[in-house]
Amino acid sequence: MGAAFVAGYLARLVGLPSIVGYLLAGVAVGPFTPGLVADPHEAQQLAEIGVALLMFGVGLHFSIKDLIGVHRVAVPGAVVQIAIATALGTAAGSWFGWSFRSSLVLGLAISVASTVVLLRALRHRGATDSEPGKVAIGWLIFEDLFTVVALVLLPVIASATDTQHAGTTSLVGTGLMIGAALGKAVLLAALMLVVGSRVLPWVLTRVEGEGSRELFTLAVLAAAIGIAFASAQIFDVSLALGAFLAGAVISESRIRDRAAADILPLTDVFTVLFFVSVGMLLDPAIIASHPKEILAVLAIVVLGKSLAAFVIVVALRRSRDVGRTVAAGLAQIGEFSFIVATAAQGLGMLPDEGFQVIVAVALLSITVNPALFALTPDAQTRSRESAVRS
Repeated sequence: MGAAFVAGYLARLVGLPSIVGYLLAGVAVGPFTPGLVADPHEAQQLAEIGVALLMFGVGLHFSIKDLIGVHRVAVPGAVVQIAIATALGTAAGSWFGWSFRSSLVLGLAISVASTVVLLRALRHRGATDSEPGKVAIGWLIFEDLFTVVALVLLPVIASATDTQHAGTTSLVGTGLMIGAALGKAVLLAALMLVVGSRVLPWVLTRVEGEGSRELFTLAVLAAAIGIAFASAQIFDVSLALGAFLAGAVISESRIRDRAAADILPLTDVFTVLFFVSVGMLLDPAIIASHPKEILAVLAIVVLGKSLAAFVIVVALRRSRDVGRTVAAGLAQIGEFSFIVATAAQGLGMLPDEGFQVIVAVALLSITVNPALFALTPDAQTRSRESAVRS
């Protein structure tokens, strides 16, 4: 945290986004640079708490109705964009001389963007509750669901590519595993909507009535992290999805604003630790030894994904403002990419070189992402334009 503060402050002094400082702070205290070395495992655990709290806060301001309202563009858009990005990543991996399954992992990893980076950018521009912001958030929620399916597929792909013949049994087994994963996610959502929407607001309202600020804050944290953890352990979904659903069921209650206000400072601190944890994964030597691979994958993430997203949104008859916001939001990779890459590396599907390329591209794409968002109109600009048209 100390390194993040110093580096973030220095970055702002020279006119760079504070995120760049946080990432470089992670590199400085990481295991690949000399000097003080922080514990990467503990940093990753703290980062996961940050992701859970951030998604809980999103759920507080983004109800289930909002998610349903944007599904006509978010679902088909996410599916097509993921397919395009996966294909481009797989082709790039083949060009690098990697095996097919390593190339496929690369494509899957770069096809999903970081919710943390997107939400931070939207909140900074006051666009979280705007139509472009809601579409972009909904888009990434469905990417989160895709990540669940991708993690189910990885062991199957590893097993199939380890053998010479993948018969009908493998296909049936794959279908059953995908169906089970989606079924668990649907069951979790149904339980949260039917049971959680009644129980959770009632409990927090009772706690609020006790008049203890620290007890109420503790209750909110227990709800956010506890439900996220239970969702991951019982339903095999990501912490982010469980926390989002927990926030969504509270969003319709009268305690929503107080819960959001209490959790915001903690969210900011733990989100910073997420960016530090990203920097800690990077080996600086990899940038010098693999410039071709890093630049090629970075071009796919920043240019290929964003262009595909913009064309898809416009083709689905949404405004260019929505297209630009979604395009800028998807022009980076982060936590979901690391989850996929880490799981694949554990299965022997991704070499260390591939993992480091993904991390390097994540750091670089997160660094340039604020500049891309600067090209999109912020909430105040949209309000003035709307007033002029009226």
